[in-house]
Amino acid sequence: MAKITFMGAGSTVFARNVLGDCMCRESLRDSHIALYDIDGERLKESEYILNVINRNVNNGRAKITTHLGVRNRKAALRGADFVVNAIQVGGYEPSTVIDFEIPKKYGLRQTIADTLGIGGIFRALRTIPVMLDFAHDIEEVAPDAWFLNYTNPMAMLTGAMLQATGVKTVGLCHSVQVCVESLLKALELDHSPERLANIRSHIAGINHMAWLLEITENGKDLYPQLKKLAEKKVKAWRKEKDVSKKSGNMIRLEMMKRFGFYVTESSEHNAEYAPFWIKHNYPGLIEEWNIPLDEYPRRCIEQIKKWKTQYAELKNDPHLSHTLSNEYGSGIMDAIVTNKPYVIGGNVMNNGLITNLPSNAVVEVPCLVNAKGVQGTYVGDLPTQCAAMNMTNINVQLLTIEAALTLNRDRIYQAAMLDPHTAAELSIDDIVKMCDDLIEAHGNMLPKYI
Repeated sequence: MAKITFMGAGSTVFARNVLGDCMCRESLRDSHIALYDIDGERLKESEYILNVINRNVNNGRAKITTHLGVRNRKAALRGADFVVNAIQVGGYEPSTVIDFEIPKKYGLRQTIADTLGIGGIFRALRTIPVMLDFAHDIEEVAPDAWFLNYTNPMAMLTGAMLQATGVKTVGLCHSVQVCVESLLKALELDHSPERLANIRSHIAGINHMAWLLEITENGKDLYPQLKKLAEKKVKAWRKEKDVSKKSGNMIRLEMMKRFGFYVTESSEHNAEYAPFWIKHNYPGLIEEWNIPLDEYPRRCIEQIKKWKTQYAELKNDPHLSHTLSNEYGSGIMDAIVTNKPYVIGGNVMNNGLITNLPSNAVVEVPCLVNAKGVQGTYVGDLPTQCAAMNMTNINVQLLTIEAALTLNRDRIYQAAMLDPHTAAELSIDDIVKMCDDLIEAHGNMLPKYI
């Protein structure tokens, strides 16, 4: 019987997906599922929903326990075989509000701000210390556990765990699984499961900026056809005055044209990973490229508003069920437990897997999973332009990790100075002032930087 500990179990919908998946896999049906959170109300909500799914899908075979607050964290982790991480330190208020509103005062606008940019930097700085506390407990009470990190900023958090602890860690995202489908859908092409089953792809790079290096259907290279169609559609969308008629995926398609390959993450994310798109001196770009500024706060407000209604619907459904999702988590656990090989797109330490990116960067590459754990596979060199784009993000990731591990304030400034979007918009003096304001606003959510 495996023990699966879920950190941040108050994320009910996500916990339902990952842990519901576990209840759908024979090797994991009898698991002990330990739910951990610091929010008692959300923890009870997740416990209730998972108990219903356990009863309806799994004949009650899983054992579910709850563990509230820091004093009960070791009990949640003790003896765990797998630890799933889905925490959000600081939540929407105050932290996400701070990440958006202070940069706005300096004229710096963002869309999502959870992976890179000034928002990604500060999300990492407040999350890494908490994850290191988790790691110390895991090393003491569950030294053989695999840590499956779903929390953003993915590369920074996974990198900190791999650099500073002995915990076996892999970072997991949703974007690799849906990359090909999103491309076909953006171009209004057939993206049915039947067609997708005949398409082969090869993806590698970094999280949220991994590259679709190959896409073939029955052995035929699809890129020439896709690029031709994308250029035609993007040209028309750019001229369209009615925003409702524009695609939400224009930036990724344009990056495919300019850099030769499609990227894994959405246009609203990639708009803030590069210096080209959000520019106050060119306000027309926002409308032309259909860039949703302040998108993440809008989503948070909407989700918070909807949750009580959504929970009531789930709670009052006696037939609440679950079918296997496309999340990697349960597949990884199953492969390690059964030694049946499983392939994922995982975030691991580079160590020469992508030969023209730094060895200490976290890269997203095809990984083999079996009883030996998660093993990254060799990719070789990325196309030069793709590696160069990745490096603009890796620079920020490595400096942010160093800042968190050394408490060196200068490394925060340097990470922000090298962030592509921030550097394209602000002067060096304003970047430093903005970082100081953010550090002050976060208060006790950050350690003391010197």
